[in-house]
Amino acid sequence: MFADHATIEVRAGDGGNGVVSFRREKYISKGGPDGGDGGRGGSVIAVGDPNTQTLLDFRHQHVWAAKPGGSGHGKNQTGADGEDIQINLPPGTLIYEENEDGERTLLVDLAEGQRAVLARGGNGGFGNDHFKSSTHQAPYECTPGESGERKTLHLELKLIADVGLVGKPNAGKSTLLSSVTRATPKIGDYPFTTLRPQLGIASLDIERRLVLADIPGLIEGAAQGAGLGHEFLKHIERTRVLVHLIDIEPADGSDPAANFQMIRRELFEYSPALAEKPEIIAINKLDLLGGQESAQTAVELLRATLQLGADERVYPISAATGEGTAELLEACWEALQGGPN
Repeated sequence: MFADHATIEVRAGDGGNGVVSFRREKYISKGGPDGGDGGRGGSVIAVGDPNTQTLLDFRHQHVWAAKPGGSGHGKNQTGADGEDIQINLPPGTLIYEENEDGERTLLVDLAEGQRAVLARGGNGGFGNDHFKSSTHQAPYECTPGESGERKTLHLELKLIADVGLVGKPNAGKSTLLSSVTRATPKIGDYPFTTLRPQLGIASLDIERRLVLADIPGLIEGAAQGAGLGHEFLKHIERTRVLVHLIDIEPADGSDPAANFQMIRRELFEYSPALAEKPEIIAINKLDLLGGQESAQTAVELLRATLQLGADERVYPISAATGEGTAELLEACWEALQGGPN
């Protein structure tokens, strides 16, 4: 199961209390104050762990608490510091602090290997040795430890992939992913077969690999939240290259060119920067057209309708049979290296 959001509570440890103590030793009649300070409370720390892919663990464990600091002791002994707790999160996790009104403030956009303190442990209190002076030689004062921070956090994962597959529901994205990787997404002939993003790794050769993301299909009005709306769009923001999959023979009888233009419009309305990402056009399901000549005619007609220039390549493929997918992956690799697309 892929989980891409969760709400948790983090509790840093309280600082230990300072103590009141006086030196008591044989043959020393006037021992001075020797109460030690309390230890620092443990903090809650997030770490971007590349071996963690989802937020599933955080659906079941809602409270993450660090250890409190120990109280001080006599002989000026400071209490032990509380142990920090480390939370391993997938890189690309956005961590928001949620206030009592439900408003959220972004704390950190977690990168791979990054460590971020989410809740800081409280400082230890002062023992009475801290308060001694020339005019106050036998203080009985000490202070309690500070409370550790408590926060309600909302976690939201945005996938980090090389290539994002975009297209209408049933354009063949899941079939393509399963064809070129070992991923096993659910495939069906009904809208929104893909309800959660799926990742797969395609190996071009022994040294070159691509991470592909199959993301829920897009419908008109998605930029305003229709259908899976923002659930689709938020995940493709971090992909570096888009493969726009066009169904050449839509089951609903819609126009492939109009479908392409609708998705381009939704991308732009959600984020102009997203719409400017490198994009590779792949025309899918050519195996349904009954032969090479019919497929070539359909591709040329679609090119003309979309008014593509001679230098703008399209990649005719059949995700079901694997035809043309090797050339498509090579084009993705070239685009990632900054080549033409």
